[in-house]
Amino acid sequence: MGKDMSEQNAADRFAVQDVLLNYTCAVDERDMVQYRNCFADDVEVVGFGEEVFHGGDVWTEYVTEALKAYGPTQHMLGPMFAKIDGDVAHTRTDVQAHHYLIDAPKTTLTLWATYKSDMKKIDGEWKITRHELVSRGTRIQSDQ
Repeated sequence: MGKDMSEQNAADRFAVQDVLLNYTCAVDERDMVQYRNCFADDVEVVGFGEEVFHGGDVWTEYVTEALKAYGPTQHMLGPMFAKIDGDVAHTRTDVQAHHYLIDAPKTTLTLWATYKSDMKKIDGEWKITRHELVSRGTRIQSDQ
């Protein structure tokens, strides 16, 4: 027997939230296989600098290289706002990302931002099809 709409909606909401939770956990744990699994093959990523990235492999390669500038990181997500329509979701999630700089271990960079992520259910799994970072501010602090 199939799930009624409210049960399916709740299941989809949890699954969509899990995509971004997996995303942040994978970044902080440097698990790039788990990270890549969050994205559709044809994902578009904007807001992480001037370049627009096309493709899950291209984006994951970029992030893998970018993370080499940082020691430990911690990405904390606020509650997700999601609009789900069948197999498509539009989400908005606030993030605070704390980064220790590898070349200056007593210096941290904190980013306050919003992730605007579009997702689609592909082969039964939610994947990010478009990911945008909207920066709200940054702070560099040294404990020296």
